[in-house]
Parts: sequence; C-alpha cells; structure tokens
Amino acid sequence: MNTKNPAAANGARPSLGAQLLRRKPIGQMVSEAGSSESGTPLVRSFGVLQLTMISVGATLGTGILVILGESVPLAGPAIWISFVIAGLAALLSAVSYAEMAGLVPVAGSSYSYSYATMGEGMAWICGWCLVLEYAVSVAAVAVGAGQYVNETLAAFGQFLPDAVSQPPGDGGVVNVPAMIIVILAMVLLVRGARESAWINTAIVVIKVGILLFFCAVAFTAFNAGNFEPLLPMGAAGVSAAASSVFFSYIGFDAASTAGEEAKNPKRDLPRAIMLSMVIVTSIYVLVAVAAIGARPWGWFDGTEAALVQILHEITGQPWIALVFSIGAVLAIASIVLTVLYGQTRIMLSMSRDGMMPKVFGRISRRTGTPVAGTLIVGVGVALAAGLVPLGALADATSIGTLFAFALVNVAVIYLRRNRPDLERSFRVPLYPITPILGTLMCAYLMINLGADTWITFGVWMLVGIAIYFGYGRRNSKVAALSEQDYRELTTRAVSPEPVKAANS
Repeated sequence: MNTKNPAAANGARPSLGAQLLRRKPIGQMVSEAGSSESGTPLVRSFGVLQLTMISVGATLGTGILVILGESVPLAGPAIWISFVIAGLAALLSAVSYAEMAGLVPVAGSSYSYSYATMGEGMAWICGWCLVLEYAVSVAAVAVGAGQYVNETLAAFGQFLPDAVSQPPGDGGVVNVPAMIIVILAMVLLVRGARESAWINTAIVVIKVGILLFFCAVAFTAFNAGNFEPLLPMGAAGVSAAASSVFFSYIGFDAASTAGEEAKNPKRDLPRAIMLSMVIVTSIYVLVAVAAIGARPWGWFDGTEAALVQILHEITGQPWIALVFSIGAVLAIASIVLTVLYGQTRIMLSMSRDGMMPKVFGRISRRTGTPVAGTLIVGVGVALAAGLVPLGALADATSIGTLFAFALVNVAVIYLRRNRPDLERSFRVPLYPITPILGTLMCAYLMINLGADTWITFGVWMLVGIAIYFGYGRRNSKVAALSEQDYRELTTRAVSPEPVKAANS
C-alpha cells in the first residue's frame, strides 16, 4: 500500500464490488511499461524474429511426435483437415491477441488486457489462470524429459533408473532430468533475455528441421490411395479429432508477454503472433499429410511415437529413434525456456500493480532481467517437476488457458465499443464476428472437458481467491487511490498517449 496517498494512509478503500470493477487505464500501463521496483527497466532487444520464435518455441512441442496415434483413429485420412480446423479455431483467438498486443504493448499479456477492460477482479482471475497455464504446464512438460533422455541413452546401451527418471507416482522418486532442464532454463533467463531468445531461436530451427526431415523421408513412400476414403469416420470424427489436436496450438500467446522487451512492440507483436500461427499450422498439416501418405490410417491405431515408427520402417535405420529422441528433448527445453520466460514477465506486471509481492518486480541493473522473480519461479517449477505428481492439475491448465483466450476476445469487443478512437496497429478482421466466434469456441472446448478437470480447476481458483483477499485486495495500487484520484487518473488516461505514473 502506498502511504503517500492520503486515502491509503487513512485506510480508505473502495468497497469490494467497486474495487473488483476498477480498471487500469491503457495509458497508465504504457507509461509504466519497463518500470520496476528497483527502478531498472527491461531491455528492449527483441525483433520480430525473436518474438516469433518465442511463440513457435512455446507452441511446437513434443505433442506432434505422439498425437497422431491418438487423433488419426478419430478422423481417418482427414486428420490434416482436423489440424486446419483446429488452427482456424486457434486463429480466432490469435487475431484478438494480435490486436490487443499492439494496443497494450506491456508484459502482462491477457492479465493486463483484462485489467484495462473488465477490472481488477477479472484481471486477478485471468492472472491466476496464467499462473496455472504457465507454471504448471511447464512443469508437466518437463516431466517427460526423463523418458526421452532414456531413449537417447538407449542408443549407447545406457539408461537412467526409474527412480531418477520417472515422475512421482509412476515408479519415480525424483525426476532429475526434468529438474535439470528447468534449472538450466532458469539460469539462462537470469543471464539475459537476449541470449535466451537467440538460444531458443536455434532450438526452434532444429525442431522444425527434424520435422521437415520426417516429411522428406515420408514422402518417398507416399501412396495417394491411403487418402481413400477421405472421411471414413464422417464429419463428426473430423470434429472430434480437431478438439483433440487443438491443444497442440496452445502457446502462441507467449510473444505477448514480451511487450516491454520488443524494439517496436506495436508493429512487431501482432506480426509475430500471426506469423507463428502460420508456421505452426503449416508444419502440423504437412506432417499429417506426409504421415498418412506413408501409412494407411488404420496403422496408427494404438501406435505410439508414430513418426519414429514410420521413419524406422522406411529407412530401416535404428539411429532414427536417436534423432527424434534428441529432438524431443530439445522441444521440451524450448517450451520450458519460453514458457518460464512468459511466467516471470506476467508476475512482474502483477507485482507492479501490487497484486503480487514486490520481489517479482525487481529488475537487475546488471542483466536487465527480473533475477529474483526468475529464481523463485524457476526453483518452484523445478521442484514441482521433480517431486510433485501433477496429474489432474496439469490437465486443468486447458481450462485456464481457454478462459484467458476467451477474456482476450471479450477485451477486443469492449475496447472497440468503448475506445474506438485508439490507434490500432492491427485490427481483428470481420469484427465483431471473429471475437464472438473465438469466445464461443473457447467456451465450447471448456464445456467438453471432463468433470475431474473442472473440479481440480475449481479448487485452484478457490486458492487464488484466498490469495487475492489475503494479499492482492490489500496491496492493489489502483485500489489505494481515492475516488477523486482514481477519477483524475482515468480522465487523464483516456488518451492513448502515455501518462505519468500516479502511484509509483
């Protein structure tokens, strides 16, 4: 609480209902962008290439290596159509992210967008969903590192015992490879964002290269007859498979967390988000077409690691498994690096607003990164990945992610109606149809998730509400303003131009 503010000093705060609806003006967010508790700003060093690779790195993961065995039996040869449909569904939210990222170029992503449009209450819920999406999902992804490390070592006749390579509950005690990957990513992020971005770019290039290598080999065994009949399971099967593969697109929003480290965020953030969607969708469709062309669709039923199996059968070379195992480890490392980066930047924004402890908002003068926050988040994620059976909590990340997507679509509609004067570097096409469809698509996918996942998510939200009342409500900087100061702030900040921070 800022005791320099008379209202804060006297303990006068708005009612709960009024506080939950208090919005933070966009001009205020822009003026505070790059600021921190330590007074050191973030370093603007990212161009459109690095921003695009952040989103591709967070999206293009290990799922494509195994998802065909689960989704092809649902759609048959039309699985590539399912990837197109899922990509279009993700695109509905991606274009909304692109508009908001250009309009509100700050590090808070959908948390900040919600704060500017729907108020503090919805912003906190969104921020807490992002904690679930980023921190828990990165731990869940890292858990798979042990399996792929063992597959790599198997080529040399070596392996790690289950006790140190499997997650707790699956025969493991401490998942050492998972913890090592998270810690390495944490150390890299602490050293500097620019170095992390270039290493991520190199890893993404390798990941894409491995998948293109698969396509090149698979097309040598291409049989057009494998696509007949195209829809053996009907349109319903294609839709079911589209829902299954939709979650392979989650992660495109990672670039939006780099709003304060982009050289030209208003121009480059929308470009990076859209370009990453084009790259990921193209690769997914190309891999699906190559795989079906190489093997009949019935072959995929029950087949694990289908891509590796196809390459092994075509080439007869055992080193293929080694190449893909290494690729899978790199895919995990890239996801951990980019998603951990996004988590620290979101928590920096929440700390700046008083919704999280100040330690998350301190930026090192030497490295230009939130060192303390990165260490805390990194150690916490490493411990979760190595010691905690994540189970249903990891599954609940789907709801949190979809909820955040839905809020961004709503934010676009709100600002188009209430702030049509703002200059937008990117505009959602076919407004308002696109954001409405994006919201409905997210709601549909959320409804179709299992009851156990919803229960777990509900418990997570109850914990978040308790933290808000225990910390956020009492320390919110926007809520610390008197009614008069808040009105003056919102009046001065109606301009899209930055304004001086009123409560620093």
